Amino acid sequence: MAWNEPGGGNQHDPWSGGGRNGDKKGGGGNGGGNGGPPDLDEALKKFQDKLNGMLGNGRKRRGGAGRNGGNGGSTNAFALPGIIGVILVAIWAASGFYLVDQSERGVVLRFGKYNDIVGPGLHWNPPIIDDVREVNVTKVRSLSQTKSMLTQDENIVEVQMSVQYQVSNPRDFLLNVRAPEISLENAMDSALRHEVGSADMNDILTSGRELLASNVKSRLQSYLDNYGVGLTLQTINVESTSAPAAVQDSFDDVIKAREDRQRTINQALAYENSILPEAQGQAQRIIEEAEGYKESVVAKSQGEANRFTSLLTEYQKAPEIIRERMYLETMGEVLGKTNKVLVDVENGNSLMYLPLDKLANKSSAAAEDSSGMSRSELDRVSRQASDALSRSQSTDSSNSIRREGR
Repeated sequence: MAWNEPGGGNQHDPWSGGGRNGDKKGGGGNGGGNGGPPDLDEALKKFQDKLNGMLGNGRKRRGGAGRNGGNGGSTNAFALPGIIGVILVAIWAASGFYLVDQSERGVVLRFGKYNDIVGPGLHWNPPIIDDVREVNVTKVRSLSQTKSMLTQDENIVEVQMSVQYQVSNPRDFLLNVRAPEISLENAMDSALRHEVGSADMNDILTSGRELLASNVKSRLQSYLDNYGVGLTLQTINVESTSAPAAVQDSFDDVIKAREDRQRTINQALAYENSILPEAQGQAQRIIEEAEGYKESVVAKSQGEANRFTSLLTEYQKAPEIIRERMYLETMGEVLGKTNKVLVDVENGNSLMYLPLDKLANKSSAAAEDSSGMSRSELDRVSRQASDALSRSQSTDSSNSIRREGR
């Protein structure tokens, strides 16, 4: 039979478990007498009964239900909010756990005020009370900008510069400055303009770029330290420096002319370095030759002076002999250089003419080749022999033979 069969007092509600009990009590509680769906209040009441049973209030409720049914209802009304509160507290406590990465640091703010800095690992802070902001302190960040600036000599240059930096103080990075990157960009612009305004355009365009980067780095770091931004500069690179686009062609011509000038100077220096050692060597050789000539002339002069002194000594001993010998030597030197031949014809001897001069030259050349000595050496040997002979004659004879000198 169906549960809602007409005329039957034995109707059972399939959504409720107590249709029979409801019939015994006069059809109250679950609407079985009315034949409708189960009541929502009854379902909530059953759920509260189960919760009270879990909390230990089920026995009290069953014991006092006959005497004071109102107390059980009041207890069930306060139990549900308590359970919900416990659940909310558990969820709140569980949401306070967080993990800080190895490359990050956590800045703890309690009610908006700085409290502490936590390192890598698992941490817990009360939610809503504490606010933890994580900052990466190992990442190398970069910033670049291109600006047109006025130099010391009143020229305009365009400078493109890039900077790399890291967060060194998470607290200062988060709390001291509202926008650290914007502050860094403004400070970089100020430091770069100060250094460019203190230098000439030629230095910035050519050899002064490294010095410019070094000066900007030291000045910019001092600005950041004074501001308390919490950033540390790693490197600063001056990527390019150029003149304005309107005059770039003229500046290229000037730079090309300067390079040509430097190339010509280098070529001249190379030529100087190649010629100067050779000239210095030639000069040293001439000096040494002059020194050698000087020594030879001095030695020859001293030899001639010594010879004259020795000849004077011998002349004082035998003037006639020395005079005759000197006459003969002089005539031999004078006549030895001429090609004339003297022939004695007074005796009436008929002689066939021969090329005596040629024969004399050949005989002298052969004598020089055979002996290995020159004519001057032969003359010197003959003089020494005659000197020895004259000395022996002067010592042997007490009276010298006087002859008329010519």
